[in-house]
Amino acid sequence: MPQILVEGLVKTYRVAERRPGVWGALHGLVRRAYREVRALDGVSFSIEAGEIVGYIGPNGAGKSSTVKVLSGILTPDAGRVEVAGRVPWLERAAHVAGIGVVFGQRTQLWWDLPVVESFELLGAIYRVPEAERLRRQAELTERLELGALLDTPVRQLSLGQRMRCDLAASLLHAPSILFLDEPTIGLDASAKLAVRDFVKRLNRERGVTVILTTHDMDDIEALCSRVMLIDRGRMLRDGSMAALREEGQGERRLVVDLEDEQTEVADADARVVARDGHRVTLHYDPRRVPTAHLIARIAARHALRDLFVEHPPIEEWIARLYREARA
Repeated sequence: MPQILVEGLVKTYRVAERRPGVWGALHGLVRRAYREVRALDGVSFSIEAGEIVGYIGPNGAGKSSTVKVLSGILTPDAGRVEVAGRVPWLERAAHVAGIGVVFGQRTQLWWDLPVVESFELLGAIYRVPEAERLRRQAELTERLELGALLDTPVRQLSLGQRMRCDLAASLLHAPSILFLDEPTIGLDASAKLAVRDFVKRLNRERGVTVILTTHDMDDIEALCSRVMLIDRGRMLRDGSMAALREEGQGERRLVVDLEDEQTEVADADARVVARDGHRVTLHYDPRRVPTAHLIARIAARHALRDLFVEHPPIEEWIARLYREARA
């Protein structure tokens, strides 16, 4: 039995419409018009215990709505959802005791209180025995390097510091499932690496299931073995990260640095997509022309300083999937 089971999930919002101009505003006061927006349209998936799953999509795709349903914040219009054998919105008290949630743009800490007092309050809310809370707090403080922050009011923390504190807060009650919604948004490179390393260790050492929603593909590639792509409330892809990467590798880039920047590069099996001084970038399909053959032809025609081959960033392939789905 999967730890998380979702079948035919549907969620629709009513959004007020406003006509333009003053008369439109007056008309809205008398008779408000609404339109329906289907945020989730028959979403289905299952997740086994101990997986780290990336859940990605453009803004408005339905990612956060899914997380809110799974965490019991929203009630769907239709569909079946079970998390650890419970229906989240019907068994909220029991459900939240087994999950942790981090929303990158919101905090569960009290703004004007020192961090440690927020931890104490959360321990009381989740009914964690004091000795157990102190033990977990000490462990999380060490792993996330929070020692110098515990007596600091939350409002005085930087974004990276607050995110580390929010991560610790979400884990004080030792949940078996962790929902991370844009956990590294706005963080610098050092803070991102710290968060990624902690999540990997948490999953490896404790078997915590992690569902990660983010626009940062570096986070996805660093953490996730499986990726689910959603757009306009419908699932586009659900498979391993390796399969997604392989699917997007039908095209490669050949980057050449020319001796003479005035030289025109042309080949029947490649197209020039960018040029910056001496550097020219070509796209080609290795299934159509072997890389070695293409390099040999270009090197025979032009004097080169250097060259290298690379795969296009995976976000380019994912963006193409979204465009094709909307075509």
